[in-house]
Amino acid sequence: MKTLNKAPVPLEKLSKKICRSLKGIFSDIDDTLTHHGKLNESSYRALWSLQRAGLRVIPVTGRPAGWVDHLARMWPVDAVIGENGAFYFYLDPSQGRDGKLLQHFVQPKAERAKNREKLWEVFHHLAKEMPGLQVASDQGYREIDLAVDFCEDVPRRSEAEVDQIVAAFARAGAQAKISSIHVNAWFGSHDKYSCCKLLLKNLYNEDFAAERERYLYFGDSPNDEPLFREFPFTVGVANVKHFLPRMRHQPTFITRKEGGDGFAEAVRWILKQRGA
Repeated sequence: MKTLNKAPVPLEKLSKKICRSLKGIFSDIDDTLTHHGKLNESSYRALWSLQRAGLRVIPVTGRPAGWVDHLARMWPVDAVIGENGAFYFYLDPSQGRDGKLLQHFVQPKAERAKNREKLWEVFHHLAKEMPGLQVASDQGYREIDLAVDFCEDVPRRSEAEVDQIVAAFARAGAQAKISSIHVNAWFGSHDKYSCCKLLLKNLYNEDFAAERERYLYFGDSPNDEPLFREFPFTVGVANVKHFLPRMRHQPTFITRKEGGDGFAEAVRWILKQRGA
């Protein structure tokens, strides 16, 4: 575990030794692979470059199951973790040339349904206190969590209002994490970190504790803190600076550029250090 509140250092401090030892990349999506809501050409090209270099690529997102189904099928990735660690989807290469989509949820279907009902109860009560409160436009595609939009498709809410949303779900016993666009709330002990560990064990028979120095994590916001805490080597794209004052666990390195351009910047550096 890294030292608490140690400020990130420039990307160029990411050494050749670390880069050459890597097996793969885990990365957040919104405002890490994307920029202003779009997947950059540079970041999409970087994903392909990582695949061609033989590195595993696993996006880790707060986005819903409906999105993850598409991403796991269409992107040059090995698997996708969704809804902040609620599940992972991947194409099983043993099931034909193009693979077959397999899904692994951390909660059974009946438990997911029960927990969704409780989340909606909290939201409806909170909406009476906060006029105009809306769930994310992708809520209909979610299986486990409830996402409250505070700036993606609605006028930006203040930090105090975002904190009020988080506090309401926390009082109900739910986890609530702030991304760059949503407050994601769910019942259960899972998070992005726990699902990364589960995926490595189930898909690659790897123990995270033994392999953690051979993977790099990219992120941009407070809901990436479980990964910034547990991965020894992490990269924040430049826009993470906006959140650093409220983050207890910060990335190890930081890029010069924001969003997907920062991700592409880091991938170029990694591949250069690897001699690719």
